Amino acid sequence: MAENKISFWILTALVVGNMVGSGIFMLPRTLSEAASPAGVLLGWGVTGFGVLFLALVFGNLAIRKPELHGGPQIYAKELFPKNSKTSLISGFMSSWGYWIGNFAGNAAIITTFASYLSTFFPILNSKLVIVEIGPFTLYSGNLLTFFVCSILLWGLHIIILKGMDGAGKLNFVATAAKVIGFFLFIIIALFAFEKSNLLPLYAPRYEETGLSLGLGGQVYHAAISTLWAFCGVESAVVFSGRAKKKQDIKKATIIGLLLALAIYIGISLLVMGILPQNQLVQSEKPLVDAMEIVLGPIGAYLLSSLGIISLLGSTIGWILLSSEVPYQAAKQGIFIPAFAKENKKGMPVFSLILTNAFTQVFLFSTISNSMASAFDFVIYIATLAFLVPYLISSLYQLKLVVTGETYLDHFGRWSDGIIACLATLYSTWAIFAGTSDLKTFLFGMILLASGLFFFPLLRKQKNVPTKQSAA
Repeated sequence: MAENKISFWILTALVVGNMVGSGIFMLPRTLSEAASPAGVLLGWGVTGFGVLFLALVFGNLAIRKPELHGGPQIYAKELFPKNSKTSLISGFMSSWGYWIGNFAGNAAIITTFASYLSTFFPILNSKLVIVEIGPFTLYSGNLLTFFVCSILLWGLHIIILKGMDGAGKLNFVATAAKVIGFFLFIIIALFAFEKSNLLPLYAPRYEETGLSLGLGGQVYHAAISTLWAFCGVESAVVFSGRAKKKQDIKKATIIGLLLALAIYIGISLLVMGILPQNQLVQSEKPLVDAMEIVLGPIGAYLLSSLGIISLLGSTIGWILLSSEVPYQAAKQGIFIPAFAKENKKGMPVFSLILTNAFTQVFLFSTISNSMASAFDFVIYIATLAFLVPYLISSLYQLKLVVTGETYLDHFGRWSDGIIACLATLYSTWAIFAGTSDLKTFLFGMILLASGLFFFPLLRKQKNVPTKQSAA
């Protein structure tokens, strides 16, 4: 269907919108705690360099394997012999884990949206007690927040069901406003920038144990902190089946990455230059506090408005992406068949309903502090669901280079081989560094392995041919 074909600009908006979400508002404080300005800058450099190679891998695979739709996790089945049980299981498990990570993250974005909305509607923070049962207390503010989050979730659900064209354009408008807003923030912040707040460029940072961190340790910790900012760089690849031109996928991924990187680096350094170190590490809203110094109280409202727009765009993009992943996987025979069902507009209706239903369950974290704590832990664990498909993509690119499949010239094969090797090394490092705590890693693997209980629902779909419909 023509209306479901996505242009280059909407693909780019999906990449930028999904990468620049709720994390940007707290990242300056996190980085300031982890490293001195020199460590922060070098940390961004390490992460940006590594993710750039991943972006190149995504772009190359989208062009060389245009029949493989739905995101980096799809390549898992291609690592093994075609139609083998191993191929089917690896494709299913990778898609399962990635899907879980997506809808869990959606709830985090939506609840953050409500927190910024509370700037204009303080009643969302009301501590008026409605129900008190044992250790559980329900406040009116929490209940209202739950309803606001639910209305946003299902309101966007209805809009998305009406077609990719409308949802894509809404995401594009929100992302364009977000990009313009953040660049204006950067320009305004330059007027309040104090070089002395960045000096000395290198200063000791300390771990919880009191151990001093050198520059190398600071760069390491900063690179780990910035890693999560790049989840979503694969967004254009996820929608490759809906792209008007396959060449647009690579361009959108690279340009989207560079735009997001410019925003992140600019804002991180400027906020560190506006707020003194001791104030920054204590700030619960560093961007708001920085803008208040420049514009006074009106700055808080401007930043909250920007936060709402930013998170609205991210919510649309991530809901689209979350439902697209199992939908495309099901169409290729590696996920539960019911997820391939679509409405008259070509939208994945079953996938959308189930994805948002699970997101709704996570939204109950807004009414219970104990649930919120558990939810934060699940979100951290689910990060594995993003990192593993990144490694899989790199390995698949490496496989194509080694076998020579799709390559006619030696130069292209060698250059892609270097890119694939560097992307593989970076992805491997990111997985082990990002989940260095053994307990966290094991719980993450258990979360991914939970998909084995649902694997029988595939009903031996491994011999079903790929359906290439006009998605």
